[in-house]
Amino acid sequence: MSPKCIIVERPEEWAGLFPDEFLVISPTTYLLGEVNAQRRGLRVVNLSRSYGYLTTGYYCSLLADARKQRVIPSPRTVLELRRQVLPLLDTAWIDERAERALRRRSEDLVELDLCFGETDDPELRTLCSRIYLEFPCPLLRVVFRRTDCWHLREIRAGDVGKLDAAGREALAGALSRRVGRASRGGPTRSPARFDIAILWDPEEAMPPSGVKALKAFEREGRLLGLEVERIRKTDLTRLGEFDALFIRATTEIEHYTFRFARKGIAEGLIVIDDPDSIIRCANKVFLAETLRAAKIPSPNARILAKGRMNGIAEELGYPVVLKIPDGSFSRGVVRADDPQGLAEKAAVLFKESDLILAQEYLFTDFDWRIGVLDRQPLYACRYFMVPGHWQIVDHSRGGPAREGGSDCVPLEEVPKTVLDSALAAANLIGDGLYGIDLKQFGDRVVVIEVNDNPSIDAGVEDELLGPELYRKIMECFLRRLERRSTGEREQAPTR
Repeated sequence: MSPKCIIVERPEEWAGLFPDEFLVISPTTYLLGEVNAQRRGLRVVNLSRSYGYLTTGYYCSLLADARKQRVIPSPRTVLELRRQVLPLLDTAWIDERAERALRRRSEDLVELDLCFGETDDPELRTLCSRIYLEFPCPLLRVVFRRTDCWHLREIRAGDVGKLDAAGREALAGALSRRVGRASRGGPTRSPARFDIAILWDPEEAMPPSGVKALKAFEREGRLLGLEVERIRKTDLTRLGEFDALFIRATTEIEHYTFRFARKGIAEGLIVIDDPDSIIRCANKVFLAETLRAAKIPSPNARILAKGRMNGIAEELGYPVVLKIPDGSFSRGVVRADDPQGLAEKAAVLFKESDLILAQEYLFTDFDWRIGVLDRQPLYACRYFMVPGHWQIVDHSRGGPAREGGSDCVPLEEVPKTVLDSALAAANLIGDGLYGIDLKQFGDRVVVIEVNDNPSIDAGVEDELLGPELYRKIMECFLRRLERRSTGEREQAPTR
């Protein structure tokens, strides 16, 4: 578990209010770098009385940022909360949410004092939590006024120095819930070195990792000294509790998974899948153009726009495969066998996207999937086509999807051209966790796509490696967290 530091003007007034894991020191002690306050990776909660520009409170947040520590409030938040810049902030979304939350109120003025985004008013909890997410500050003073409709009138950092004993106790309790870690019960053990959140969706029909695999990640992580906890899409405001985020729900751009990835990066977490990887992998048009520009063999393809589909037969022939840019698990991928089918199926896909991708049809008995992590091959799997169908997942009959079989292949038995092509494609995206899909025809190997959120599931991708597969991924998080905590520059491993 990462060490935590709380900065307060008079530490004696807060004695006994925080768990023992918190180091409670004064602003001066922190600024002078005493008692290990310069350590990288330290989580800092700045409860200074004032964050005014060039005050000690402001400098505490500023130097925490310079020391590569995660601090609440950040220097950016401090500056945004100054009253004189409020008109420059985009707060229309707050007004919209306030109108929904407050429209039944009889009064025309609502004043709120939020401790880490918490409020006692159950009708306003969602609104207040969302405000804290945008302006993460320990104590917030928020004022709404109704004219024709409700508007945010004021938002600023509260004065911790004005809190009485009950107020300090309430703030300390909220801090422990937001930043601390509650006891999990069970046998006593050494504190975890780092905390990792695994984002999952228990209702997802085809998740990248099922419950058995998630438990394996948790088990292997804890054997490495990591505290691993599953979180859901309702836990966005909890990201500040963790050191790293591992997304195990299917990612999309306009989706909560992307918001988690962006928020995680903004909070200073190690994130897999990172937002850039999601953006680059989510769009098949982008991938096709990226592979073409890098001269990595891929299926002959053409980007299609409405009314601009002439010459498809001459370029790609029939059958031709049509794809919406952001489909997954074979969804949004169709085959047209003739000009009439092309026109009809393209018209359906154009309802979802202004551009679609047409690719030459390449049938093989199986697709290669090479898992790549940290620019290194992790596993190799073969996914076989559904019997009587041309894809590895068949959504065409309605009801539950049908899947073909699979098997794993030792990396040393994978053809070199397949491995080299997979690594070259993955390196175009980044150094995260990717699944590269390829087809092989004799000596010809083509990259079909790069997936930022590849399946890691029990009985499939772990067929050969077993627990070692999950351990290798958790070890990647551990390496990155240790590098960050020591200030070591990250370097990609060499083959």
